[in-house]
Amino acid sequence: MAEIKVPELAESITEGTIAQWLKQPGDTVEKGEFIVELETDKVNVEVISEEAGVVQEHLAQEGDTVEVGQVIAIVGESSGETTAPKAEEVPQKAEEPAKTEAPATQEPVEKDPAAEEQSSSDRTIASPAARKLAREKGIDLAAISPVDPMGRVRVQDVEAHGSKPAASAPAAKAEAPKSAFSSDEESGRIVREKMTRRRQTIAKRLLEVRQSTAMLTTFNEIDMTNVMALRSRKKDQFLKNNDVKLGFMSFFTKAVTAALKKYPYVNAELEGTDVLLKQFYDVGIAVSTEEGLVVPIVRDTDKKNFAEIEETIGELAKKARDKKLSIADMTGGSFTITNGGVFGSLLSTPILNGAQVGILGMHTIQKRPVAIGDEVEIRPMMYVALSYDHRVIDGSDSVGFLKMVKNMIENPEDLLLES
Repeated sequence: MAEIKVPELAESITEGTIAQWLKQPGDTVEKGEFIVELETDKVNVEVISEEAGVVQEHLAQEGDTVEVGQVIAIVGESSGETTAPKAEEVPQKAEEPAKTEAPATQEPVEKDPAAEEQSSSDRTIASPAARKLAREKGIDLAAISPVDPMGRVRVQDVEAHGSKPAASAPAAKAEAPKSAFSSDEESGRIVREKMTRRRQTIAKRLLEVRQSTAMLTTFNEIDMTNVMALRSRKKDQFLKNNDVKLGFMSFFTKAVTAALKKYPYVNAELEGTDVLLKQFYDVGIAVSTEEGLVVPIVRDTDKKNFAEIEETIGELAKKARDKKLSIADMTGGSFTITNGGVFGSLLSTPILNGAQVGILGMHTIQKRPVAIGDEVEIRPMMYVALSYDHRVIDGSDSVGFLKMVKNMIENPEDLLLES
């Protein structure tokens, strides 16, 4: 027999949520096969079984919060004997109906509707989390039409059915007042949706940053003419030589790295009354996923060339979309770049990422009339924003940092010398 425990996740993560059981009680499992998926604050983690056998019991349900080291399932030998009734119990159970059978002359026993409903619910195939939610909402599982073609009721089915009034609704109305949106929920005008664990964590940390830092944002604009022209001339040869496309992120990553070297306090972290000046350049690149923004790290950007940076960004973005990022992929960054321009954002004020003191926001490239000497020309322009913690970084450093990034993007050949 083997116990399935919540593994060590990361130094700062002590708990997670059971997102989905991949193996149900009675299912066979091979050694090294995934048995459950955990959702943590940063990534999803699939837990394996250390032994082959049969899943005998789940000790936690989907949606439950579990801690590192907690036993959440039992895997036993393939016979699965622990789940079967004991032999000596069978005769007793077989005799029970005779003991409770009523005499022929007795009036028929009236059936309890509540008991019938409970029996019907028990026969319905449903996930543990769905059963728990149905009990909380007072919903009969048998009344739910599941989306699963195999007939298994899941949490989503219970939530979708939840807009219908439960059998005990009249009593509930008398006991507790409804929210302002209750009638709209019942009519389907409003759908209530619980935030995912990751979305809750994102919300909590963004609020913590706003409340615990003296965050300011400074802006500038970059003429993208030269870097676009260089990229246009070199992109085909670059792809042929490196088997990866040349994008703008590698230019901005190299420009940021050079600026961090000149302005070391932007590459720092505040710990109590100490400023930790980082002597490495690990730049986080924000990636949008279905479950929210994640920030995987491109390590040692000062030692990587353009092709290596583009390749690393591509690999991390794919892992993010496939939910394959590890904790190590997202910890230890010293600065972050976020590109709202891919969604068409013209201007924004990015929020600091965790304990970092600086984040660069890129935006969409838009043709605008600009003064070039005494002439007005139409140029491809990009607004850029640097949000920073004013407790560590002075205005002169923030403006100087952003201006250096601007100058190197407008003169991309300088990146070869400065970065």
